[in-house]
Amino acid sequence: MLVSSHLQTQSAAMNSSKPEIDYDVVIVGGGIVGATLACGLKDSGLKVTIIESQRPEVVISKQLAYALTLQTGRILNGVGVWNQILPKITTFYQISLSDSDYPSVVKFLPQDLGTDELGYVGEHGVMLSAMYEFLKQCPNVSWQCPAILKTVNYHPDYVEINIENQGNSQTLRSRIIVAADGSKSRIREEAGIKTHGWKYWQSCIAMTIKTEKSHQNVAFERFWPSGPMGVLPLPGNRCQVVWTAPHAEAQALKELDETEFLQLLEYRTGGLLGKLELLSDRYVYPVQLMQSDRYVQHRLALVGDAAHGCHPVGGQGLNMGIRDAGALAEVLKIAQEKGEDIGQEGGLKRYESWRQKENLIVLGLTDFLDRSFSGDWTPKVSLRRMGLGVLKKVQVLRYLALRLMTGLIGRPPKIAD
Repeated sequence: MLVSSHLQTQSAAMNSSKPEIDYDVVIVGGGIVGATLACGLKDSGLKVTIIESQRPEVVISKQLAYALTLQTGRILNGVGVWNQILPKITTFYQISLSDSDYPSVVKFLPQDLGTDELGYVGEHGVMLSAMYEFLKQCPNVSWQCPAILKTVNYHPDYVEINIENQGNSQTLRSRIIVAADGSKSRIREEAGIKTHGWKYWQSCIAMTIKTEKSHQNVAFERFWPSGPMGVLPLPGNRCQVVWTAPHAEAQALKELDETEFLQLLEYRTGGLLGKLELLSDRYVYPVQLMQSDRYVQHRLALVGDAAHGCHPVGGQGLNMGIRDAGALAEVLKIAQEKGEDIGQEGGLKRYESWRQKENLIVLGLTDFLDRSFSGDWTPKVSLRRMGLGVLKKVQVLRYLALRLMTGLIGRPPKIAD
């Protein structure tokens, strides 16, 4: 079990010889957010290692796709991996919002925002493969993989990390440890960082489908009384579907006969994509809102799902984590350039004050959207349809909504300029 010790006293530290530091930054978790941070530190002068418990081919094999905001594209371009990712993913040029079978549709177009496109859809394996190849060319980044994290002990001048690497015990000493180990982060829990939030009454059913008709590079978000449904365009007439429904209904949909399921899905997509074919299993997972009380403490920083979690409506989750990684990379590089101790809590607070408030806004927005656009209470239905009507007619409201959806509100990392 992972154990975090209390800080040793300064007097005890003075009486012992200071051990050699192996790394400046240890990142626990080799997923997209952890890998983005490592990529962002390529020219920092910092020695970085990534601890990942699974083999790379297993991490890459995850069958998911993500909506990626314009800001995410700019960050990944700034760290140097976007040119390897962009040709293999979908760029979308329209976002279509509608309420169940109500005929009025709000169409967001690039001219509403003054950009060439509105976002992207990237598959997990495509993105992570490109990042792993990029990191092979970064001499300051190494891997501990597959390696199991055993214990973490925080000291005044360093953090000591004990791992089991392919059957061998190993001790690493670093100036800072970064938790990119997901929503159930052991590092966060053992460090005593509390979280607040709630579990929703809904689960998501995610799957990949093949469509008879072209998706025409349109991202759909359709709201039903049971919850929102997102349909994201993928290369080759494929789409990623994220279907939100109450827990029991979601489980029933997973177990429904495939023919019946596809008929229902064709109805829910309004027939716009024609006949549908399942290309993957139906994966069900519960959703929750979560915000950590703090993102940092002495020699520790949280990024991505280890720090926060939101409802998938609007596709903001991974984008928040990538912005975390970009912001933390900037804070660490500036501290290094100034000759500061990158693990001191005072300096890390710059990252926390930057990202915690911005993430809270997104958490609130996704919660508002899910609660407003779920349910069949007549006054609520009338209000949301009225709201969509206003959004359809007022260009300035579409502009502001797109600024939020594309990640262009808030402070961007300098690498995204």
